[in-house]
Amino acid sequence: MTSGTSWGDGTRSVRAGEGAPVAGAPLRPSPVFAAPFHLADLPPRAGGADAYARTEHPTLRDFEGAVGELDGGRCLSFATGMAALTAAVLACAGSGDRVVLPSDGYYTTRLLAAQELRRFGIEVQYVPTLGIAEFAAGGGLDGVRLVLLETPSNPQLDVCDIAAVARAAKASGALLAVDNTTATPLGQRPLELGADMTVGSDTKALTGHSDLLLGHVSTADDELYRRLQGWRNHSGSTPGPFEAWLGHRSMSTLDLRLARQAANAAAVADLLASAPGVAGVRWPWRPEDPSFALAARQMLRPNGVVSAELADEDAVARLLAGSRLWTAATSFGGVHSTIDRRAQWGADDVAPGFVRLSCGIEDTADLVADLSAALRALA
Repeated sequence: MTSGTSWGDGTRSVRAGEGAPVAGAPLRPSPVFAAPFHLADLPPRAGGADAYARTEHPTLRDFEGAVGELDGGRCLSFATGMAALTAAVLACAGSGDRVVLPSDGYYTTRLLAAQELRRFGIEVQYVPTLGIAEFAAGGGLDGVRLVLLETPSNPQLDVCDIAAVARAAKASGALLAVDNTTATPLGQRPLELGADMTVGSDTKALTGHSDLLLGHVSTADDELYRRLQGWRNHSGSTPGPFEAWLGHRSMSTLDLRLARQAANAAAVADLLASAPGVAGVRWPWRPEDPSFALAARQMLRPNGVVSAELADEDAVARLLAGSRLWTAATSFGGVHSTIDRRAQWGADDVAPGFVRLSCGIEDTADLVADLSAALRALA
């Protein structure tokens, strides 16, 4: 495996997880399509040989080696981001345990808590992203089994202090998991800040082409790794080899994609902030943003997600109708620029005109010109 810890983001995106070169082998390992593997005359898994794809698979290990190197831990891949997050919670918490979740985080995480975790006898407490550091410092994590952070939060892009919460969690005996989907492993390294696990929906920016479902959990704790692995093996939430291979291939351009998306986001945030009829523009790397100081200290680089509020649902519809380059779609982090009116999903506590903009990799001047024309049509 590579160990270029001093390499830049672009080099690590391409080379992370690579083994020694082998003459005649492809530069990127090809996907292996197999469910069972030959046992021959040996016991299952003798000498580390693969036996069955639900529990071990070479293409998954290639992807996991690359992501784990970027995260700074050992990685396990999952079929979706929610499968990964579910594993992080249920591999660690059970009946009678208390977990703390963000009240303003990804809405499906809250649905998981409301409809599934409580059914399993897990007590759930919700704390907003901006309030979790104070809550933790005041002893709020005493008796908690697991606390989950999502920073920057989705969709409102608030940032919380991972290191401060990690210190409080350790003092209280709680485990800390961080949903790092919005930041990606290049933008933030929760394990280095004291988290026990970092979780990602790799459907989004890590793979970045809006064409697969994938997730992962990384940890530097061997015991946690074994528990997560056991959960995945028993629950069957393993991804397919093609998805893992496609995700691994897509990671090579992560640095390039994030750079263009961030440049586009900076220009789009400035445009929105100056536009009549637009309020509450959020991008944590704007000096005017309330999370700017913490984001600048904690995060390694910006990304392409911006949020803002238009007058109402009709204003969002007219904005989209006046645009050629901004597509109405959910999710984020892809190469296409999209706008998602979050209130239509019925789970986020946002106004009807609140939108999350995911800036793609189109030319900045084209995106700004197109959005400017659409904004003028609102006047």
